[in-house]
Amino acid sequence: MADFFVNITGDRVPEVKLVLTVVVLLLAAYQVLMMAVGYGKLKLPFLSPGAASFSHRSVGDAIVPVTLFVAIACLTYFGIEEWFDEAFLHGVLGVLLAVVLAFKIAVVRWLHSLSRFLPVLGVTVFILFSLTAFTVIGGD
Repeated sequence: MADFFVNITGDRVPEVKLVLTVVVLLLAAYQVLMMAVGYGKLKLPFLSPGAASFSHRSVGDAIVPVTLFVAIACLTYFGIEEWFDEAFLHGVLGVLLAVVLAFKIAVVRWLHSLSRFLPVLGVTVFILFSLTAFTVIGGD
């Protein structure tokens, strides 16, 4: 499978991973801003809470596949054995991010009784996205 990512990126897996990581990090910051408007914590005259919430959901639906692409590319190209070297923290943060993000999606889609935890889950996802991204940005 590593060959797939080498071919699709023109043998520039680390560079593509870095660019996509920065894009996802910027979109994650946008997500926090949208939900601040959605929850009424930030009032913008040109953006209603409903529109901000819709945007948050739509952008989130785009972030997840890009994140999965980056994660799978990372695992197949670099391998798990690097986790025990310089990429250990990055790997641990990536796994935590995947777990928390999956749980947040489950709460949004099916576990509505836990929706009161969405703000905390959202902030946690953003923090994990940021920390995971900075271990890439600082390491590449």
